[in-house]
Amino acid sequence: MSFSVLSNGAVSAITLFPSNNFCFPIHNFNRRRFYSQAHSNSQLRHNLVTYVFNTFAQRGVNKATYVFNTFAQRGVIPDVVSYNVMINGLCKNKMVDEAVDLFKEMHLKNIAPNTRTYNSLIDGLCKSGRIPDAWDLVDEMHDRGYPANVITYNSILDALCKNHQFDKAIELLAKIKDQQIQLNMHTYTILVDGLCKNGRLKDALVVYHDLLIKGYHLDVTMYTVMINGLCKEGLIDEALSLMSKMEDNGCTPDGITYTTLIDALSKNEKNEKAMKLYLEMIARGLL
Repeated sequence: MSFSVLSNGAVSAITLFPSNNFCFPIHNFNRRRFYSQAHSNSQLRHNLVTYVFNTFAQRGVNKATYVFNTFAQRGVIPDVVSYNVMINGLCKNKMVDEAVDLFKEMHLKNIAPNTRTYNSLIDGLCKSGRIPDAWDLVDEMHDRGYPANVITYNSILDALCKNHQFDKAIELLAKIKDQQIQLNMHTYTILVDGLCKNGRLKDALVVYHDLLIKGYHLDVTMYTVMINGLCKEGLIDEALSLMSKMEDNGCTPDGITYTTLIDALSKNEKNEKAMKLYLEMIARGLL
């Protein structure tokens, strides 16, 4: 294993497998920070492995898989961090079965998964509609002493809403509160979005107003979800009014907020208002 370092402390290239002439260009790698975190050669190698896995999980899961397998063949034993990066990358690329296989491999090699492992796999299972399998992992988490957290439950809540299982979604919210887990804004946004997209705008408005009454600081995603819900029901004036209110509350609309309203205005032949928002969007540098 070799690498060349520039005078500014950046690694210009790392050759991991000289015999295969397999070279990875990695830019802007901070040499001082890299070495300061390493207290031994094994730690140095671990840092390097993790950095490469992170890089290639973002650039292409096939490359990451190749690197992962080649390291194992070269005697570098992957740890839970390395497995987590791979499982997360596979799930985000909708390769959930492959992620499950890696998870099983961890068990066979006596590498204990942690909360991040479970959360990544649960999210992947939920996004592929395999909610029962996700619940099985939640039970396994509990048995292994890793209690589910708000991130775990957000994934399941999102899947339940997208599969129109609102009674179960409400039951889940009650369960989360019983476990004294603090819900975050993402949790409420998932619920409101699900209600809006399934024709339950009134219920969504109840949740929205309840959050305001309780003093929650709503973010741009929550406002945009509500604006989209109003637009879907043809309540364009109410949606425009909500956009004004969000700015009054110190929340600036983003590009999605604008395009949501512009699209709704155009479909309802309110072209003058749509053009006004379009020009405003340009003026704000959002286009």
